[in-house]
Amino acid sequence: MSNSLPDASVAAPRLRYAYNTNGASNHRLDDALLLIAEAGYDGVALTIDHHHHDPFAPDFTGRNTRLANQLRELNLGLVIETGARYLLDPRQKHEPTLLAPSATGRARRVEFLTRCLDVCAACQGETVSFWAGVPQPGVEKPQAWDWLLEGVHQVEAAARERGVIASLEPEPGMLVETVDDYLRVQAAVPSLRLALDTGHLLVTGEREPAAAVREFAAQIGTVALEDMRRGVHEHLPFGEGDMDVPTVLQALHAIRFSGLVCVEMSRESPRAHLMIPQSLAYLRQAERQLLPA
Repeated sequence: MSNSLPDASVAAPRLRYAYNTNGASNHRLDDALLLIAEAGYDGVALTIDHHHHDPFAPDFTGRNTRLANQLRELNLGLVIETGARYLLDPRQKHEPTLLAPSATGRARRVEFLTRCLDVCAACQGETVSFWAGVPQPGVEKPQAWDWLLEGVHQVEAAARERGVIASLEPEPGMLVETVDDYLRVQAAVPSLRLALDTGHLLVTGEREPAAAVREFAAQIGTVALEDMRRGVHEHLPFGEGDMDVPTVLQALHAIRFSGLVCVEMSRESPRAHLMIPQSLAYLRQAERQLLPA
């Protein structure tokens, strides 16, 4: 998938939207996929978790085939998200990461990410989005960076073997927090793409979201979009924060972005049946205002 800038005289395609299943965690995956498809989304951002396509449950290969068939029947594209909180350790959120002090812990994270790549390959998904993690107390940053680059090299090698795109997501509070941190990793792993969460840019204050979309047009593997307040890492429904959604959509149109734009409403699971259609209606209305027929 190429997001390089084409001839400006060619009309921009309609943006393609996906909904992240971490915002539908109270629903069975089958039901969540149906709600997403019925609302009119073009895809799903599937957060692999114990209740949504557990990668460590029996018959992994068979379940991947079934999922691929479901997505095909529902006409949904796919991005794989890897932000499950307690899948790998029931006592520590998000642990172990690629920065875990133990080699066993780091290998466990790589195994999980490799299984996510397997799901993506089986379903012909667009990319697998993953993040770095937070250095644990007593771990110096140079050591954390060494472990991170070692793990990213392993993940990227596994992605190439499967014909899958791996995208690194800068996450507030983690070792890779900003898009500049991403560039540091990409310098060592040139084929690594960027998973750009536009809301995170409001938290870190590093760049305006629309400006980052334009700057990283050629490197973006996937985009997440939600509302958020400046300086506060809390995913909000559209219209409740400081995100200039129309400007971001305009930037995505300008770069002819053809991948899935993933709506991440991770706190909205109790009302997912309402938030799923409402979010898409908001985005389509914003698009219509930008690009009148």
